[in-house]
Amino acid sequence: MNASSPSPAQNQAAPAALYGGVTNRRVTVRDLAAAKQRGEKWSMLTAYDALTAGVFDEAGIPVLLVGDSAGNCHLGYETTVPVTMDQMVMLSAAVVRGTKRAMVVADLPFGSYQESPAQAMHNAARLMKEAGVGAVKLEGGERSARSIELLTEAGVPVMAHIGLTPQSVHALGGYPVQGRGDEAAHRLLRDAKAVQQAGAFSVVLEAVPAELAKQVTEQLAIPTVGIGGGPDTDAQVLVWTDMAGMTAGRVPKFVKQYANLRAVLGDAARAYAEDVRAGTFPAAEHSFH
Repeated sequence: MNASSPSPAQNQAAPAALYGGVTNRRVTVRDLAAAKQRGEKWSMLTAYDALTAGVFDEAGIPVLLVGDSAGNCHLGYETTVPVTMDQMVMLSAAVVRGTKRAMVVADLPFGSYQESPAQAMHNAARLMKEAGVGAVKLEGGERSARSIELLTEAGVPVMAHIGLTPQSVHALGGYPVQGRGDEAAHRLLRDAKAVQQAGAFSVVLEAVPAELAKQVTEQLAIPTVGIGGGPDTDAQVLVWTDMAGMTAGRVPKFVKQYANLRAVLGDAARAYAEDVRAGTFPAAEHSFH
């Protein structure tokens, strides 16, 4: 070993890069902390089933979020509010089974943690024990700090979520941008520092001005994950159905669509239906004799 080569101890102390590394185990909170220190940005996508999660895992996405956005994307609800713990456990377990490398983070749904830190602990334990997730996510800054503190002290990694919090859609009167104006910006920065102090390993910043998200990112030691937070957060997350063009109608301003899978799937379904009507499917090669 020459003088410039890292020692085994140094290799152990410095987790491999998120991209091009970490191939023989799950991504951990330690890997994400190290990525922030070296300035490596990373991506997170939502996932709700084993098949899709497996595709994203093979693509190298280091963190998958089993979001309560499943309510909007897959379960037919207008908001995330109706999603239950039983549904989150089922979806999260599927994503864990479909992946080998990605850290799987699961949302605590509305009503599963707001009552008390003890309630948050009970339901976080369900997601870890029954579904096998590596971390949980909950909404709220200062108001959720006591729950975050209890969870992290008990060994549950917590990703916080501030700014626009979709579970509060009825209180907010929709999905407005958060943190505009000096008072609102100060409150959001205070929330960010509160969740870090409570022990969160990362914090999602949703629908906040890019300049404010940059300020928060610079002031926190933990990674920030932007969704409508501009380009300067440590990581980015998108709902996969938005990202891949499966969502019908208008998508949020912060979404970039990387494909049009809704059109591809629709074309395939129409082609299949036409073949059946025409009697060309099934053909001889699709039949047993």
